[in-house]
Amino acid sequence: MGKHHESEKLQRGLDNRHIQLIALGGAIGVGLFYGSSATIQMAGPSILLSYLIGGIVIFTIMRALGEMAVDEPISGSFSSYAHRYLGPFAGYLTGWTYWFMWVVVGMAEITVIGVYVNYWFPDIPQWVTALATLIVVTVINLMNVKAFGEFEFWLALIKVVAIIGMILVGLGIILFGFGNGGQPMGLDNLWAHGGFMPNGKEGILLSLVLVMFSFGGVELVGITAGEAKDPRKSIPSAINNVVWRILIFYIGALAIMMILYPWNEVGSNGSPFVLIFDKIGIPGAAHIINFVVLTAALSAFNSGMFSTGRMLYNLSLQNNAPKYFGRLNKHQTPRRGILFSASFLLVAVFLNYIVPEKVFMFISSVATVAVITSWTIILLTQIKFRQSKTKEEVGKLAFKMPLHPLSNYVALAFLAFVIVLMAFMDGMREALYVAPVWFLILYIGYRLKTKK
Repeated sequence: MGKHHESEKLQRGLDNRHIQLIALGGAIGVGLFYGSSATIQMAGPSILLSYLIGGIVIFTIMRALGEMAVDEPISGSFSSYAHRYLGPFAGYLTGWTYWFMWVVVGMAEITVIGVYVNYWFPDIPQWVTALATLIVVTVINLMNVKAFGEFEFWLALIKVVAIIGMILVGLGIILFGFGNGGQPMGLDNLWAHGGFMPNGKEGILLSLVLVMFSFGGVELVGITAGEAKDPRKSIPSAINNVVWRILIFYIGALAIMMILYPWNEVGSNGSPFVLIFDKIGIPGAAHIINFVVLTAALSAFNSGMFSTGRMLYNLSLQNNAPKYFGRLNKHQTPRRGILFSASFLLVAVFLNYIVPEKVFMFISSVATVAVITSWTIILLTQIKFRQSKTKEEVGKLAFKMPLHPLSNYVALAFLAFVIVLMAFMDGMREALYVAPVWFLILYIGYRLKTKK
């Protein structure tokens, strides 16, 4: 395998700017644009606390991943580390669960893309849009990694610019009274409608589940490490920056929404983003935001397609997937893994054809369990990774995780708590039935593979 493997290395074609925006784009998905009104209804203005708590936990998980990714920058990252430090079954479970998560998220994203395209073209069936999206994104991913990075860079940039625009416009209304007859707004809306925590502690707790789902995708940075031109520089800066950027984007954007509109009115009549641009009388505000949200979904779908191919490639190198997926095409991309994933996504096209309404909530609950599994394994792997090193080696680590191992245990306890909360939520409970079935299928698959 030595010689064959050497000639089949993934290409290091991703610049620092690509990695910064892939990290940011992965975290600002449809969750912010599509899911934020649901979280606001659960917790009211205190949703800002939920995002702050979630953001701190995410930072811990990212730093655990970052410590390993900077020390060993390989594609497929945490599945590979799990394989090495927790044992072959952990690598198998992580890689396939993460692959499954992105296939599932991809299904949600192409479903949502259909909804946004219908806003302009109500006569186009959702499944037609889903199919067209699937074909275009698959083709982009089959080109070299630079093409993927470039496409993702511009898609993510549109989202980022739109959110910054919204925050600036909102601040203009709040501080200087633009579009409000020159009357500054004041912050009263944050506590005038039932207080800052209108639904009490319970509201904050239940909202944590959806908040964590909206952060799913930040761990993409670890997967780009194997194709980064200078991983030792770009990974630490992407991880450190992504967290405060997420907090600015999520907390900043949502705070402004809830200052401008009473929290109990947000989302009841269209996207909160549209309402804000409408308020100052920007013509075509709804069209601008529809375009932005469409690019957000496309960007998340594109990242997902990228991840699935890399995971299958890496699983085959660990002997945890057929050798078939270990071959690269002439552009050094794992074509077979990408096409295999795309064929599964055809299921979503079919689901859009039969039950377009119910697809989103069910899919997001299954994806939440999958992403929490991946994060849990990242935290556990990093504990073992640290234990495997001598004192001198630990001293030499370039990007150490802060407060290790205490921070690991706190984050693990928090993730376990989120899973418990899911059991109390309609629409989320079903995912807890799907998860054990999925793990059982994987376990049986693993036993059969090792018997061979």
